[in-house]
Amino acid sequence: MAENPLQIFEKLDPELLALVTETRDFALADGALPAKMKLLIALALDASNGAAEGVKALAHAALQAGATKEEITEALRVVQYVCGVGSVYTAAHALATVY
Repeated sequence: MAENPLQIFEKLDPELLALVTETRDFALADGALPAKMKLLIALALDASNGAAEGVKALAHAALQAGATKEEITEALRVVQYVCGVGSVYTAAHALATVY
């Protein structure tokens, strides 16, 4: 998996990094929705916002959480429908190094 882009905050602001990590863990924990589903939602949101590095990191995390390539692709179908083809280009750029 790629290096955590927030790692720089270990030196710059460890309290901020701890807060972001705690928030991520809270948001993505299994609950009414399984973590895998939450990661797919986050991946789709990053694709819609043009965040290729986020898509890449979340794809790796989703695969580790048990998501399939087909589930990732279907999540991207939804984001394309709602947000347009630009999100598919972002995802394609990101996923080229994942698969």
